[in-house]
Order: sequence, then structure tokens, then C-alpha cells
Amino acid sequence: MRSGTIAFLLGILCLQWFSVLPAPGWIGLLLLSIPAALWLPLPWRLLGWGVSGFLWCLWSAHHILGVSLPPELEGRDIQVEGHVAGLPEFFERRTRFEFVVSQLWVDGERRQWPARIRLSWYGRTPPALEAGDAWRLQVRLKRPHGFRNPGGFDYERWLFAQRLRATGYVRHESVALEQPVPLRYRLDRYRQRLSERLQSALQGPAEGLFLALTVGDRRAIETDTWEVLRVTGTAHLLAISGMHIGLLAALVFWLARRLWPLAGERALLWLAAPRAAALLATLAATFYAALAGFAIPTQRALIMLLVVMLALWRMRPLPPGRTLAWAALLVLLLDPLAVLSAGFWLSFAAVALILYALGGRRERLARPWQWLRIQGWISLGLAPLLILWFQQVSLIAPLANLVAIPLVSLLVVPLALLAVIGLLLAPGLAEGLIGVVSGLLAGLLELLTALAAWPGSHWQSGVVSGIAILLLALGLIVLLAPRGLPGRYLAPLLCLPLLLGAFARPPPGQAWLTLLDVGQGLAATVQTRSRLLVFDTGPRYSARFDTGAAVVVPYLRQAGYRRIDRLVISHGDNDHIGGLASVRQALPVGRIDTSVPAAIEGEGVHSCRAGQQWRWDGVHFAFLGPVADSRAGNDASCVLRIEAGGQVALLSGDIEQASERALVRRQRSKLAARILVAPHHGSLTSSSPAFVTAVDPDYVLYPVGYRNRYRFPRPPVVERYARRGARQYRVDEEGALRFVLGEPDGPRKRFSYRHASRRYWHDPGGGERESKE
Repeated sequence: MRSGTIAFLLGILCLQWFSVLPAPGWIGLLLLSIPAALWLPLPWRLLGWGVSGFLWCLWSAHHILGVSLPPELEGRDIQVEGHVAGLPEFFERRTRFEFVVSQLWVDGERRQWPARIRLSWYGRTPPALEAGDAWRLQVRLKRPHGFRNPGGFDYERWLFAQRLRATGYVRHESVALEQPVPLRYRLDRYRQRLSERLQSALQGPAEGLFLALTVGDRRAIETDTWEVLRVTGTAHLLAISGMHIGLLAALVFWLARRLWPLAGERALLWLAAPRAAALLATLAATFYAALAGFAIPTQRALIMLLVVMLALWRMRPLPPGRTLAWAALLVLLLDPLAVLSAGFWLSFAAVALILYALGGRRERLARPWQWLRIQGWISLGLAPLLILWFQQVSLIAPLANLVAIPLVSLLVVPLALLAVIGLLLAPGLAEGLIGVVSGLLAGLLELLTALAAWPGSHWQSGVVSGIAILLLALGLIVLLAPRGLPGRYLAPLLCLPLLLGAFARPPPGQAWLTLLDVGQGLAATVQTRSRLLVFDTGPRYSARFDTGAAVVVPYLRQAGYRRIDRLVISHGDNDHIGGLASVRQALPVGRIDTSVPAAIEGEGVHSCRAGQQWRWDGVHFAFLGPVADSRAGNDASCVLRIEAGGQVALLSGDIEQASERALVRRQRSKLAARILVAPHHGSLTSSSPAFVTAVDPDYVLYPVGYRNRYRFPRPPVVERYARRGARQYRVDEEGALRFVLGEPDGPRKRFSYRHASRRYWHDPGGGERESKE
């Protein structure tokens, strides 16, 4: 069974490396692979399991992609009818929610479109949406599309795994429909109302934690709290998953096993104590999972628990390894795309490590020191997965979890669930319990915040090669093996490639220019042999999201940078300065040059002025602007010239025609460049004919957002550069772009990240458009 499950899993994983899905006709081979997996001799049986996993995932992927928004409907006003699903998120002037579409109208034509989409409803007073509400909405949609940068979050993968096949916003002419709430949405509506009742009784920093641990509602958790949990390795506590459900079930099982005999001989004859305990534990776990809305991590945990409880009900316990294999197989049968989430790997790996640490002897848990030993094993054993998924490991996680896990799982969660039940039956008692739990959570958060502030509380690895990860995993397996295993002392040597691995850097005299994908905004980096310059930080989209934190910092960390030598903020518009605070909070900055020094607080802030220049590792940098008579705003942007090996790149910010004319008049001899980041994203107010002629670029790069409302770059600008023979690239179609300056054969494009990292779930609408190269 275990080998079959592993083969099934490997088959699913094979599909995840495809950039384009195989034709759906291959799915018919399931009729052959399933019998092969069940009845052929062992080698062929494993092959049958592997092929079955591949084809099963292929069917699921085709089913999801088959309901994607048709490209011809992007950006058009259409009517959709359906129901609000899940818990809506309420912000100051926006409500974000998921909507299950039953049908749509395009130009008066009615179509069936059974898709799940993600919408935002803007306005000062958007309607108070509830799960299950029926609406006919006028919307404008686009296909799933996210930023594509090394080290960044794959938003398109997340949307795909969540079965969300379009995003967009509500326009106008929306009508609430008077319909009964369908059964499938009643649980979420109940959870939403329960969450609102709890919020009225909660206050302080513990509010978000309490809601997350009871009804799976993490909307109220602040960004700073998430950061503390991430650094201390305790974020898993807020996912109602295996640990919470398992410990709750174990507690109920233990109590029921001892109390059921007190019900009398007739009760024991009707239902044996072990079966009664298994039934009650399953009901308790199912109740808790229902409170969490049967979220995907909760479903995984419940399936694992049901396998264990079924074995206990039959009074024929399965070996732990086989139990884990059955649970994994059932999870993958229900959702083969679970492999796309870190939670799947971390939850099953944690359980496997616990079983390995116990050596199949559950009585070892009675020894208090074993809990400390198991926590150490989990922290070590999960390190390869944490590095692979998040490029970091919390060094204080064993200490933080040693306090947090027992407190949350054995005290906070049971009391919080009693408070939820009491809220319905005895509100007075519930208020007291809520106060106790809130106090415990507030104290825990204070402790974790103090731990997170310790120097060296976590280690960030950057992107590590697959070989280094495999060697680390092998080294930890050897290290955690029984003492009699020969060669255990060699385990640390297998970890050296991870610790000593060097990050790629340009040779002396060369520079790497990387234009990041931050949507409708600008962020770029220039790397030399030993120095790093960041030019602009992209926009801030909301109080909780900016591209400094979401794009720039992850990119720099995966590249192994711990410090920014020089940061240039071209001017004060949000799409250029919006991510600055997050970047400065995450990484120390040696010097900041900007045209708006009054807008930036702190030390080391200087005005950028024409004529300033410096040299790093044989690469020459110089500011050509702002020129002396530049006005405020776009025309006051810092203009940076980079020269390596006689090859020039020009970063021009948002300068418009007035500054362009001044630059042509005063700096014409220095404007000629092989690479140009287009002024003002390719707007009609920039890229004047005289400027284009003076620069005469080989490559023009447009930092623009997907389907941006300004329609940048404008066609006349594109045509103007095309007449000069320039090759033109847009980051919304290419993702992050890297060019190398200083090579003998001229500047060249190193990679287009959207093309280089393409997987079948990525939208082909932008990724497959041909550039002018």
C-alpha cells in the first residue's frame, strides 16, 4: 500500500512540470492503468499506480481549466448570476468575496458558465454581503494573472488550486435576488454570523487569533502578527489542521474511553467503549472541521483522522505507516492538486516524523522529555521542506512551539470551542471563557513577539539548488537514524552544500539589470560583482499589500542579498515609492537617492542631481537628471545611466516631454543607450521623437500592469520605437526581465521569467504572445 501511494504521488508530481497539459484524450488510459495498479505483478503494479496518478490529476486539471474565462470576455461589461461563497472580506472602501456563477449574459445572450470567481466591490458603503446571498451583478473580469518574479508568490497557482477561474470587480446595475439560501452555503453563512457575534465580544490583539482558531476566520489578523508567527515558526497554529483536530479528537477519545463504562452495562453491550470513544472523537473532530468551513487543510486532517478512527472502530488498528499511506491516498483521490500547497507536504511530513520519533511505541509519549525530543525532530526534519517552499527556517521554532503547541492545543482550543458552544446556550458563561482565552492568546502573542525580536531568530537561505536540498534531507535522515547506523558522523558533511553554496553574481566589469513585474509601477535592480542598487519599489495597493514586501524583498532574499547598497526613488508617485517602507523594514539600506527627499524620513537620504556619479566593480553609474529646470512631479524624476563594457542602460522614471527636451539639449552625448526602460511606462506624454532618436535603443522595456486602465504602452509610442528597430518587451507579458551588460557580444536578455517558469496553470494569454525579438 505504501509503495502504491508513493507511486501515485509521483505520477501526480510528474504532471506539475508540464508547461502545457497533455491532450484530454490520454485520460481514457485510466481504464487500463487502474486494473494494472490492482492486479499485475509488483513492478507493473507500481507503474500502474504512477500512471493512474498522472492521469487522475490530468483529468482534474482539465476540468478546472475548462471553465476559465474565455479571452474574448476580458475587460467587457457582463452580467453574472450566482451566489456569494465563503466569508467576504471587508475593508475600508472595498469588499472582496468569492462568487459562484450559475449563468452569465453577454450582449443579451444567456450562457451557462459554472465557474467560481473572485470579485471586489468598491465604494464607500458597499452592501453587507453574506455567504449564500443571490445576486445578479454587472462585472468586468479578467483571466487569472499574477506577478511573475523569482522568489515571488505564484498567485496564478493559488487561484488554480482554489478553483478560481477569473478575477474582477463589480461595476453597477447590480440586483439582489430574493432566493432561499442553498444548503451548500448555509454552513458558511452560519460561520459568518458566528464570527460577527464573537467579534462583538472580542477586542485587542487576540481577536484575530481567536477567530482563526475557532471558525477558521483569519481576516482580522494584522500583518505584523503574521510576521511574528512566521519568524517564530508558529504560523501553523492558526491553520485548523492535523494538530488541532488530532489533539481534540485524542482528548475526546481519552475522556469517552474512561467515562463510557460509567453509563452502565447496557450501554457497553450496545456499544463497546473503544467504539463509543472513536465515534464521539470523530463527531467532535467533524464539528470542529465544520466550524472551519471544511477548508482544505481541515479536510486533509479529517481524512487522516477518519482512517485512524475507522481502524479503531474495527478494533484492528493499522500499522502507523499504512494508516498514513491510506490517508495520503484518500486526500490525493479527493484533491490531486493538494500537492501544490505547502500544507500538504508539511502536515504529512510532520506526522511521519512523529511516528518515526516514537518508533511505533505510543507509550513513549508518557515520558515528558519525549515531547521535547519530538519537537526537535520535527524542527530538523521539516527544514528541507521549509527551505524549499519559503527559503527560510525559524531557529527559535523549537522553543516557541514548546510553549505554544501545548498552550494552544490543550488549553486554548478546548476552552475556545466551549466558549463558542456557550455563546449559543449560555452567553454569560461564554463571555467569561472568551475573556480567559483572549488573555491567554494575548500573553502568547507578547511572548512570541519578544522571541521574534531576538537577533538571529531565523535563517534565510535564498533559492537553493535541488541537489543541495536532497543532500540536506539525506543528511538529516542519517542524523536522525538509530545510533548503530554506520557513518552517522558523516551527516553534517551532507549539509555543507546548503550552508556553503554561493549565489550567482556578475563578473567584474559586468552588470545585471532586472526589471521586476510589479504591475502598473516600476521596480528594478542592478547587480554588480559585490554591490546592489534598487531603483524604485513599485506601488502600494492597500494597507496590507505592497510590492516592496510582495515582490522586491522576496526577489532580493532568494538572490542571497542581506543589504541594499543604494536605493533610488525616482519620484514620489505611489507606483514608484509605494513599497519603500516595506523594503527598508526588511533590509538595511546604505544610501537613498531621490528627487523627493522631504517625503522620506530617516538618515542617509540624499537628493539625486545631474552630474552625480560613482563606480562599482568596473561599472559606471551617473545621474543625468533631474535637470536644473525640471519641475516637480514626473519631470523631476531621477534619471540613472549605467555603463558596463561600453554598453549603456537608461532608467528614466516617469519623465515627460519637458524633461526629455532638456536632456536632449544638455546631455545628448550621454543619452545613447542599448537598453531603455521606457519613460512613464510608454505614455503619450513621453518618448518624444527627439528623445527616441537621441537614445536610439536596441531594447525597450515597458513596466506595465496586465490590462492596465491607462492602456500603456500606447500604440503610437510602440510604433515610434519600432521604426528605430528596437526590440520591445512588456513585463505583464514576460514577467521579470533580466539583461546582462558588459558581455563582449553586446547586451542580451538573460531570461523572461514568465516563459522560463511556465506551468500549465499559467495564463497563456500573456505568456505566449510573441515579442518583437
